[in-house]
Amino acid sequence: MAILHGNWLLKNNNSCLFIWGETWRSSRVNFQHRASQDIPLHPLGMTAVELSEWLSSQNINIANLIQQNQVAIAATGRTRKSTSVTKPSLATQSQIIALPTHILENNQQEIEFISPLHSATLASETNSPQYLQPWRVEGFCLNPTEAIKFLAAVPLNAAREEDTLFGGDLRFWSQVARWSLDLISRCKFLPTIQRQADSSIVAMWQVLLDSAVDGTRLEKFSAKMPLACRTYEQSAEFEEKYLSVDFPIEPQELLLGFLNSTIDAQVRGMLASQPLLETRMMASLPSAVRQWLQGLMSASHTVNADAMEVERLEAALKSWTMPLQYQLAGKALFRSCFQLLPPASGETDWILAYFLQAADDPDFLVDAATIWNHPVEQLVYQDRTIEQPQETLLRGLGLASRLYPVIAPSLETEYPQSCHLNPLQAYEFIKSVTWRFEDSGLGVILPPSLANREGWANRLGLKINAETQKKKQGRLGLQSLLNFQWQLAIGGQTISKAEFNKLVALNSPLVEINGEWVELRSQDIKTAQTFFASRKDEMTLSLEDALRLSSGDTQAIEKLPVVSFEASGTLQELIGALTNNQAISPLATPANFQGQLRPYQERGAAWLAFLERWGLGACLADDMGLGKTIQLIAFLLHLKEQDALENPTLLVCPTSILGNWEREIKKFAPSLKVLQHHGDKRLKGKAFVEAVKKHDVIITSYSLVHRDVKYLQSVDWQTVVLDEAQNVKNPEAKQSQAVRELKSTFRIALTGTPVENKLQELWSILDFLNPGYLGNRQFFQRRFAMPIEKYGDTASLNQLRDLVQPFILRRLKTDRDIIQDLPEKQEMTVFCGLAAEQAALYQQVVEASLAEIESAEGLQRRGMILGLLVKLKQICNHPAQYLKAATLKEHSSAKLQRLDEMLNVALEEGDRALIFTQFAEWGKLLKAHLQQTLGQEILFLYGGSTKKQREEMIDRFQHDPQGPPIMILSLKAGGVGLNLTRANHVFHFDRWWNPAVENQATDRVFRIGQTRNVQVHKFVCTGTLEEKIHDMIESKKQLAEQVVNTGEEWLTEMNTDQLRDLLILDRSAIIDENEV
Repeated sequence: MAILHGNWLLKNNNSCLFIWGETWRSSRVNFQHRASQDIPLHPLGMTAVELSEWLSSQNINIANLIQQNQVAIAATGRTRKSTSVTKPSLATQSQIIALPTHILENNQQEIEFISPLHSATLASETNSPQYLQPWRVEGFCLNPTEAIKFLAAVPLNAAREEDTLFGGDLRFWSQVARWSLDLISRCKFLPTIQRQADSSIVAMWQVLLDSAVDGTRLEKFSAKMPLACRTYEQSAEFEEKYLSVDFPIEPQELLLGFLNSTIDAQVRGMLASQPLLETRMMASLPSAVRQWLQGLMSASHTVNADAMEVERLEAALKSWTMPLQYQLAGKALFRSCFQLLPPASGETDWILAYFLQAADDPDFLVDAATIWNHPVEQLVYQDRTIEQPQETLLRGLGLASRLYPVIAPSLETEYPQSCHLNPLQAYEFIKSVTWRFEDSGLGVILPPSLANREGWANRLGLKINAETQKKKQGRLGLQSLLNFQWQLAIGGQTISKAEFNKLVALNSPLVEINGEWVELRSQDIKTAQTFFASRKDEMTLSLEDALRLSSGDTQAIEKLPVVSFEASGTLQELIGALTNNQAISPLATPANFQGQLRPYQERGAAWLAFLERWGLGACLADDMGLGKTIQLIAFLLHLKEQDALENPTLLVCPTSILGNWEREIKKFAPSLKVLQHHGDKRLKGKAFVEAVKKHDVIITSYSLVHRDVKYLQSVDWQTVVLDEAQNVKNPEAKQSQAVRELKSTFRIALTGTPVENKLQELWSILDFLNPGYLGNRQFFQRRFAMPIEKYGDTASLNQLRDLVQPFILRRLKTDRDIIQDLPEKQEMTVFCGLAAEQAALYQQVVEASLAEIESAEGLQRRGMILGLLVKLKQICNHPAQYLKAATLKEHSSAKLQRLDEMLNVALEEGDRALIFTQFAEWGKLLKAHLQQTLGQEILFLYGGSTKKQREEMIDRFQHDPQGPPIMILSLKAGGVGLNLTRANHVFHFDRWWNPAVENQATDRVFRIGQTRNVQVHKFVCTGTLEEKIHDMIESKKQLAEQVVNTGEEWLTEMNTDQLRDLLILDRSAIIDENEV
C-alpha cells in the first residue's frame, strides 16, 4: 500500500497544494558513498510515474482536476530516472521537505546511513534519536480551486492510521478546507486591494476571523497542525549549496495563507458567472474602482489604474474596514462585551451593561465607567495592559449599534455605560442578537440560568422519578411497565399547577422563579396545557423508555421536554449496572466447571447472568482469544446449578465449528447435555421436539435454522445464542430472518466484530437481541448511520454509543486489566468437520489404499503408508489440493471456511497472522484464495522463494506499517531462522505431528521482541486421522512427545487393523454440503 501526502505551499501568487506519495521499500541512504552533496531523493517517496499510476489504481482522479497545460512551478527539481515508458498526465514538481530521520553512525562516529521514518510509524518510533533531514520528493501541485475540490473528497471518517490511504497532513488540510466552506457560508470574507512585492496591485478576497468561534478554531488548528506541514523548505537555492533546514513556518501564517487563497478562489468562482453591476453603472465608475471590481470576479487580479485613483480607492477601503482592522490584523486582545442583567427588585426593565473583555479570558472584565474615568493611551488594570481602551470600547459599541439599533440612543450620552431593555427586548436580545454579536467578535454575558440556549434543563418540562413495579411480574423486559411519578418543572425547580397558571398569567417570555430567571416558551405552555387537559392519566413508561431517558436519547414525553429523570430502587441499580458493567459482582467459577475462569471471564459470565435476569439481550464482543466460548459455557452451567435452566438453549454457529462447540461444552461442562442438530440424519418433527426436552444445549448451523425453522419455532427456548453473530449482519438474509422468528426469553450474540463495514450490521445484531430498541432500519439509517458514516457526526456517534453500551460488553487484548490476566501464549485446537465431498473422497482413498497396503511388505509398505497419510492430509486441507485443481472454486472445505472466518476477525481487530503448511502447492492455492476473499495482498514464503524475495517479504511483514498482514509459510522453509514478531496469531493449517517442529514454527512469533500475547490455532478435522492422532497426543502428552518426535514414522509400524481403526472416517463428522 501507499500513503498520499499533501501540504499547502506559500508561493506569492502561486500558492498551491503539493501532493506526493509514500510507499515502502528500503529506506537507507548510504551517506558516505553518495556521489554528490545534493539533497537526496526520499527513498520511500514515489516517483511521478509511480504516483500517477497509483492514483489511477485507487480511482483518485486528481488528473481530472488539473488543467492539461499546467506548468511546473519549481524549475529546480530533479526527477528520478524510471524504466517505465508511462508518463504522468500531470506536470511534475520537485519539493524539499525536512522529515524525521534516523542517522546511523559507525564505530568511528561517522555518519554511515541516513534513513527517513515512514510516516505511519512516527507515533510509535520513540526509542532511537530522530533528526530533521531535508529530502527531495516528486509530486503534483493543485491550485486553490483544484485543491478545495480534492480536499472536500477526502473522507472524514478515516480508518486506522496505519490502514488509511491519506496521511495525517492531508487529512488535516481536508478539515481546514471544510472550515473555509463554513466561513464562506457565513460571509466571513472581505474584498481588499493589496500591493505585492513586485509593486503590482491586485484585487483579492480576504478571510475575516472576527468571531470568538473562529478565533478559537484558528488557535486549535494551529496547535493540531502536524509538524510535517511546517517543514516544507522555502529557500531551495540556498539548500542546493548547503545541507540545512529552515525554521518551521508558523502555523497561523500557513493557515491564513490557505484560507485567503482558497476563499478568494471560491468566491471568485461563484461571481464569475454573474455581472456584479449593470453595464451602464459599471461604465460610470472611476477606472480604478471598475478594474478593482472586475479583478474581484475574473481570473486576472491585477489593477492597472492611475496611481492617484488607486490611492483614493485604498483610502476608501481602509475607512470602510476601519472597525475590523484589529480583527484583520489579528491584534484583538480585548473586545467590547455586553452583560445582560435582570431587573432589580420592583423593576421590570433589564439592563445591558458595557465592558471591555480579554479575548483570552472571558472572566477578565473592565466596566465602562472605569474606562471613561481613565482617558489614557494605555490602561494598566489588574496587571494587564490595555492599549487605547476608550477607542476599543467605542469601536465595539459602534459595531454593536449597527447590529442592534436599540442601543444606539445610549451612545448619544457623553460616557455610555449601559442601556435599558424591556422584557420583550431582553428576550429578543437573548434569542436573536447574542449570536450575531458573538459572530462579529463581540463578547456577551447572560444570566447563568439563561446561558444554555440550546439545552433543555431550564425549559418548562417534566421531572420524572421511576422505579420497578412492586407486584411480582416475572422476568422483566424492555417493554415492562414501570411505576413513575411526574412533576412539572422549570429552571430545575418543580412547580404546581397553580404556580404554572400564575407564570402563564404574567404573559412574559422571561419569568423569575425563586431568584432565577428562566425562559417560558409559548409552545411549551400550549403543550403543557394540552397535557394537563387530556393525556396526563394515560401516560405510561416502559423500561426501554427509562433507558432512553437515562442515556439522553429520548428528550420528550407527550411532546413535553423531560428536564430531569431519576431512577430509584431496583431500577436505579439496573441502570447503574448497565452503564457501568464493572459494578456487577464477578461470577464465581461454577462448581462443575472443569477449569478456572480468569477474572475478566468471571465478570463476563456475571454480566450475562445479570442481563438474563432482566430479560435484556446481550452481545459479548470480546476480542478473539479472550474466551467468549467458555464464558457462555460457565453462564449456562451457572443457570443449571441454580436450577434456573428451565428450558433448553439453542446455540447457532457456523457449520465449520459445530464439532468444536460440542467438544468444548463436554470438556468444560460435562454435566450439560448436548445435542448436535445437523446432517442428513438429524431428527425432525416430534422426534426432534422429544429429543430437545432431554438436553440442555442444542447446537445447529445458520443454514439449518432457515431450513428447519418450523421445528425450531415449536420449542420454547430459554436462550438463543448466535456465535459469530456477524452472520446475521444482513437483515434481509433468510438465516437472519429465521433467527428472529424463534421464541426465547433471552438472546445472546457472540462476535469479535460487532461492526465490520457498516453500522447497519450493528443494528441487525442489536435488533435480534432487543427488537425495536434502535428503531427500524430506515430510522436507524437516517438518525445514526448516515450522520456518522458520511459526515463524521461525533454527537450522533456518542448518542449511539450511549444507547448500545448497556448491551455490548467488549474487552480488547490490549486492555491493561486484560493483558495481566492473559498468558503470553495461548494454544487452541480448532476442530472442523468435513464437507460431504471431502468425506467421500477421504473414505474412497482409505479403502483403496488399505487394500494395497495389506498385500505389501517392508519398505514398500512403509512408503505406501506415508504416501497415504500425505493424501489424507491433502483431502482434509481441501479436495482441490488432492485433485491437483488449479483453483478452489469447484470444491469446498470446512477447514478453509473456518480459516476465512478467523482471519476476517483477526484483521478487523488489527492483528497480523502467520499460516504454516507442509505443502508448497497448497500455499500457492491458499494465497490466491485469500487475496481474492480478503481483498489484501498475501505473502507466501516457501522453498522456491529466492534469497532476495525472502528478505523483502520478511522486511515488509516486519517493518512496513501498511504491509500485508498475513504471511503463508511452508513449514520447512519458514519453520526456523526467522524473526516475525509482528504477528500475534499463528495458524497451523495442517499438522506435522511433531511437537518440536510445530513449536519451532510458533517460535517465529513467540520470541524475544514480541510485545503482544500470541494465539496459536491448531486446525484438526474431526472424524479423521487428524482428530485421532490429536487425541492420542493430548491423552498421553509427555509420552506422545517422546514417541512422536520423529514425525510420522511410528505410524508405519502399525498393522493393517490398527491402521484401519486410525484412518476410518467417523461419519458423524460429515457436514451437509449445503451447510459449508
